[in-house]
Amino acid sequence: MRRRQLVAAAGHKDRIGNPNFSEEEEKRKHSYGLFSSSTKTFIVCLAMRMANSLLVQTYFNPDEHWQALEVAHRIAFGYGHLTWEWKKGIRSYLHPMLFASLYKLLALCHLDTPWFMTKAPRMLQSIFCAVGDLYLHKLSNVLFDGHVARWALVNWFMFFCFTRTLSNSLETVLTIVGIYYWPCMRVSPNKAPLFSRKWGVAIAALACAIRPTSAIIWMYVGLLELFSAHDRLKFIFLEVAPIGVLVLTLMCLVDRLMYCSWIFVPLNFLKFNFLSSGGDYYGTHKWHWYFTQGFPVMLFSFLPFSISGIVLSKQWKPSGLIVWVLVLYSMLGHKEFRFVLPVLPIALMFSGYSIAAMTDADSSNCKRNGSSNRHVKCPSKVQLTIFFLLSTNIPMALYMSLFHQSEEKGTLDESDLFMMDPAGFASEFAINWSPPSHIVMFDSEERPLREFLVSHSFKEIRRFFHAHLKVDRDLQASVVVYAFTDLAKSLRKGFRILEELLMLLVLQPSSLRLFVGTEDCLLRPLSRKKSAGLLGSLLLKAPSLKRVHVAAAAVSVKMSLAVVPVMAEPIMVLSCSRFAPMAFATCAHWAATRAAADAIADSFVALD
Repeated sequence: MRRRQLVAAAGHKDRIGNPNFSEEEEKRKHSYGLFSSSTKTFIVCLAMRMANSLLVQTYFNPDEHWQALEVAHRIAFGYGHLTWEWKKGIRSYLHPMLFASLYKLLALCHLDTPWFMTKAPRMLQSIFCAVGDLYLHKLSNVLFDGHVARWALVNWFMFFCFTRTLSNSLETVLTIVGIYYWPCMRVSPNKAPLFSRKWGVAIAALACAIRPTSAIIWMYVGLLELFSAHDRLKFIFLEVAPIGVLVLTLMCLVDRLMYCSWIFVPLNFLKFNFLSSGGDYYGTHKWHWYFTQGFPVMLFSFLPFSISGIVLSKQWKPSGLIVWVLVLYSMLGHKEFRFVLPVLPIALMFSGYSIAAMTDADSSNCKRNGSSNRHVKCPSKVQLTIFFLLSTNIPMALYMSLFHQSEEKGTLDESDLFMMDPAGFASEFAINWSPPSHIVMFDSEERPLREFLVSHSFKEIRRFFHAHLKVDRDLQASVVVYAFTDLAKSLRKGFRILEELLMLLVLQPSSLRLFVGTEDCLLRPLSRKKSAGLLGSLLLKAPSLKRVHVAAAAVSVKMSLAVVPVMAEPIMVLSCSRFAPMAFATCAHWAATRAAADAIADSFVALD
């Protein structure tokens, strides 16, 4: 069995090394079912991707909207929210312009209804995806043969992510198309069509203009071409330089029109994501995440077949590109699945090679056993493989596209409500709260909440530098710490205010007595009659009456032992309408009370 596999794989590799894969010869290749011509291939892929785009109804990443559709809506109709990225100039308007043009067309045709406005962008993206699928099929013809690329259409993550309006999706399309045109990525670079390399350079430049990180891919491809080409000077000075300048000029003109000032997006993008590690604000992963979790999850059940295809095919240039991309992206702290989406189709193409090799092996076995038609019965090994891939990827794709993260539209969570009206949300929340000892926030949240914080006896105690570049709603400049001040401030100054400002209610087994502080910081016990009278008057004035324990008072262990037993019991804390609650003490001695005051105050940051 192993010997027959090696023979079939060798025969498959013979078809890789020798044929001349020019454009004219591709037209004369044998047909493979539905994929018998470029036109039929595109029609099938377009129908599949159209259905794909309509089936994807779940949430994946906010950038699908904030980096594309919301910006396009603002361009087309004059209103729409722009996130901090567009204010800081780290995104180019080239990608949103595609959808802005679509929105304008819908408006001119009076089709700017909610259904068309939500579905049309993904249907436009599905056209781009179909082009990508077509060129993946053509690339597989160049590298392998015609029935390899079809398996890329079954992968769950491609189904889940490819038709979304993310810039990564368009980057993936441009990567597949561009690689097809670069001679260095072919088995026989000299057989590439005329002007093929120029098209490859132009597509690479466009991909970098839309998403600057695409330069990671084209750096690898460009270096391969530089080392393998015989006309290096022509390649650099007559192709890369003029085409790159032309595309970048187009990008700068579009951005100049939209930003109303000259701005070079790739430089700003480089500063933020690479030089200042601004992307780390959104979370980081271990350096090996793409190898141990990210990319294996994207490949899913295709993983063993992709590895097998890489080993059997010995096509080290495309497989080297996969490793190159994963290694360089692993150097960045912030990692996401979609960042390495452009090399996923290439990995799936290798899995197609592995399945095709099994098909050839079983076909040879059938012929050896006297079978005249390879399509009469699907060989058992291939049948099991196809069943395994379909049964694992289709349910995963449908679940992720129809159910996972499919929150009902229009539902706002607490963070949404808070950002819409910070002061109103905080005021409503504070109706039934127990005031925290500290509140930590970003400075942009502090501005609308400052009046609320002051009115609820909070005072700024520290302000920390966070970043020079403000990120995501201007949240990165500094971190501010506020502390609940009345308790600590009053204890630090001593019990100076009379009955309405300071009262200490002590629950004792035998009697109920009030102790009030005087201006000279001495505790004076009141008679039972005066205690009852004062308690009654305070009850009428108190806005709230709460039962607390010593654990909630943040009392330091340095407190005098004479205070702890009483404070460990449940006690009532009364507050007047104009003053916040005070602390607690016993009838023992002012020194003990003063020690308690110092201990509590020491547990807070110095406020004076």
